[in-house]
Order: sequence, then C-alpha cells, then structure tokens
Amino acid sequence: MYIQYTMDQLCLPMDLEEDIPENHLVRVVNAAVNRLDDTIFDAAYPGGGRDSYHPKMLTKVIIYAYTQRIYSSRQIAKAVRENIPFMWLAGRQRPDFRTLNRFRSQRMKDVLEMVFTAVLQFLADEKYISFEHYFVDGTKIEANANRYTFVWGKAVSKHKAKLQEKVHALFADIEAVEKQEEQEHRGQDLSELGESAEIDSEKLEQMTQSLESQLLKKPKNKPLKKAVRRLRKDLFPRLLKYEQYQNLLGDRNSFSKTDPDATFMRMKEDHMRNGQLKPGYNVQIGTENQFILAYSLHQRPTDTRCLQPHLEKVRQILGRLPRAVIADAGYGSEENYAYLENEHVKAVVKYGSYHKEKSKAWKENIGKIENWTYDEAVDTWTCPAGQTLHFRKESKETLESGYEIRKRHYRSQSCVGCPLKERCTKAEGNREVVVSLERLRYQKQARAILQSEEGFTLAVRRMTEPESVFGQLKNNRGFRRFLLRGMEKVTLEVGWLSLAHNLLKQAANDQKRRAAILQ
Repeated sequence: MYIQYTMDQLCLPMDLEEDIPENHLVRVVNAAVNRLDDTIFDAAYPGGGRDSYHPKMLTKVIIYAYTQRIYSSRQIAKAVRENIPFMWLAGRQRPDFRTLNRFRSQRMKDVLEMVFTAVLQFLADEKYISFEHYFVDGTKIEANANRYTFVWGKAVSKHKAKLQEKVHALFADIEAVEKQEEQEHRGQDLSELGESAEIDSEKLEQMTQSLESQLLKKPKNKPLKKAVRRLRKDLFPRLLKYEQYQNLLGDRNSFSKTDPDATFMRMKEDHMRNGQLKPGYNVQIGTENQFILAYSLHQRPTDTRCLQPHLEKVRQILGRLPRAVIADAGYGSEENYAYLENEHVKAVVKYGSYHKEKSKAWKENIGKIENWTYDEAVDTWTCPAGQTLHFRKESKETLESGYEIRKRHYRSQSCVGCPLKERCTKAEGNREVVVSLERLRYQKQARAILQSEEGFTLAVRRMTEPESVFGQLKNNRGFRRFLLRGMEKVTLEVGWLSLAHNLLKQAANDQKRRAAILQ
C-alpha cells in the first residue's frame, strides 16, 4: 500500500553530487571558479596562523548565495549547513558567518577584481562577449545607513560662518577689557589674532592656549576665565566638528552620519511621492549582451560626472577602452564628448535636447540658435528675421573637474522694429547669444551617429542592455539596499553581485543553446 519508509537505514550513494542535476546552476559556478588560477588568491593570504578554508570554496559559496538572493552572512552559513548544493560546493565543510563575512569584505578587497576579470576572460574565450560595444548606465542603491542622520554641506558652511563670528566677537570683547594684552603679546593684540581672516581649529587651539597662559598669571580675571571656558567647552569642539564634516563632504552636498561615504540622493523607489532623499550610492555598470563588463561606485547622484572615472576603471579592468560607448542623454555633456574623442572611442551618446529637436514646437521656435544659420567663414549667426549677429568677445568657464568651456558672445546690430522679436526673446534691446561652438560640433557629430543605421540599432539595443541588468539585480534578486558600509566594502558587494549575475547569465545562455540544439 505504501512505499517502504525508514529514517534509520543508511542509504547509498552518499555522494551529494548525485542529487544535483547535470545542468544545475551550481555546476556553472563550480566550473567557473575551478578554472581560476590558485595564485590569484595569494594576496588575500599572507601566511601564518592556522590553516584557512580554501578561498575557492568560499568564493563558490558566496557567488552561489548571491545567485539565490541570499546576501546575509548568517543566512549563507545556514545554507551551507542545510542546503544540498551549498553543502556540495563546501565539500561538507561548515565555515561560520564570521569567516564568510571576513572573507567577502576584507580578504577579497585586493583580489575580487582579478577574479572578476578572469571570469570575464573565460566568457570572452567562449564567445559570450567581445568587448566591442559598451552600454553604460547608472542606478542608485540605498546605503546601509540611517535615513535621518544627515549632514548638509550648506548647513555646515552656515553654522561654521556663524561660529567664526562668535569667535571674532569673543576676542574683540577680551581686547576691549584687556587693553594691556598688547604689550604682553609683543605688539600683536588679540583682536589682530582673530580678525576677518578665517580661524581654523589649529589656530584657535594656539589662541586658546595663549589665553590659558594669561589666565595662569591672572587667575581672578573673570572675563578671561569665562572666555577660556567657552572656548574649551563650546567654540573649539564645534569648530573641530565642522571641519571634520567639511573634510568628509569634500565636493558633495551631504553625507550620512552612520555611513559617511553615502550621499543623500533621490531614489526611483519614492512610494510617498514626496521626493524624499535617502543615503545611497550611484552604481555605474557597462554591459554587453547583458553581461556586466565593468562596475564602479560613485558618490555623485548625477551620471554626467561619473562617465570618465567609470571608463578609467574600465581601462583598469579590461586593459583598454571599448570601441564604442553607448549611453543615454544623462552622459551627453561637452566634457564627456571631448574625453571620448580624445580617447578615439565612438560616442553613441545622446544629448539633452536630442529628442526635443525632432518635435514641431522645437523646429518652429525661432529663439533657438539651433534653428539659425552659422557662417563659419566670417563667424556670424543669422536669425530667421535676417539679422546678422556679430562676434563680440569670448569668455571661459572652468568646470569643477578642470575642463574649460570656451563661450563665444554674439550680438545683433539692431532688433528695433523686428516683427519676430517677441517670439525670439523677452529681453529688451538687441538680441545676444552665448554659445560653445565645440558643444554644437559634438552635438552635430552625435546626431549623425545616432541617425545612422548602426547608431540607431545600438541606441535601441541600449534600452534592453543595462536597464535589464538593473531589473535583474533590483527586482528579480531583490537587492535594493547594501548590507555593508563604506565605499570600499560596498564596491566589493557590487563586485560579488556582478560575478553572480554573469554566471547566472551564462547558465541561461547555455540553456538556450541546448534547447536550440534539441530543436
């Protein structure tokens, strides 16, 4: 009536591999890591102490865990004890969660990138990728930080300026009360020490010590005693704190107290629809055939300034830049076009107004300089009304990165009585335009590339490349918030995610190939 069932009898075979299907994902992970050279891991193990778990075993376990949406080190350790594929990968060894976490976030910090590059080379050897077309995009992922322990750059500057005023006022008061200090300070009185120049913490410490030495000579001087107490208990600690905040901020506008490397950004997951800012990182990836070719982490919320540092990371990982970079309008700045041109990389990159230029409203807008005629020989612009705008002067704008934009100023001779003036400009007087001819040149080149057959195909393909990968990472595998803190550790998390994604994609492609052969 029933199949015989007993839990007390030894069953054969005892090899766990017998319970794993031939085309199971865990076999893809196992084969990929086994191909790695053992010397790659030498940097992670300087030697000494008791024998360590084999780094290949730990690497397999962590990669496979990330493919299964298991990111917590405790949950990975639990899976190694209970889950057959994990047990097989670990060879029935049982590393605890501390070992796993230390391995992925500390030991592998100088090794993971080499592992990632080696796996990429395997994929290239087997014709999954070619490194020819590089589709780049970014997404914001929330940091493992308190959403409400924020520090804003403008607030720090404002509070520090007020503190400077209080320090100056305090020393002015002391000077008013202590006229004799001028001789004791050899002709340099206290007001000169604390005048309009900004006082840093080091200078304030010296000034406070000077007051303390005066107080030793005059212990009953109440104004001096009060000033020293205020400096030690209030003003000096606050100034030190503001300086530390500014050092942490760098050129950012905010950071989180619980993860100072995280910047407050607007996320797409805005369920309250109130534009709430959350601490996070801007993750930039480049893909080909939906394999991740390179990754980088940035503290800037916008993509524009991330392209150049990301491509330098690509050069570091791949040893060269790709033949063509395909990106959306978020990367279409003059600086980025100039960088790609200097590096001899084909830029299939839209600019901000690319799609607007195709609209009827844009084409009929006579105020747009793109609808005017430029005469390069005499360096003049002609508006739709026939007025000629002559060159007046050239100005330069230096961006934060150091890139210099050269702007040329043109002005018409007379717009009086022009029937199109109201549609052209709201400004009084003659029409003046400021334009970067380099920017227009780069936009013309980009427009020609995007309208070509190859450029159009690549631009359409871009919508299914990095966007699909982000969908896999954030939706299908549920990775919406980092577990670790700090740029270094979070970058490692992105590396593990990228490795797991690439092997998942390889397994999916292998399955499609087998299905095609069977058909």
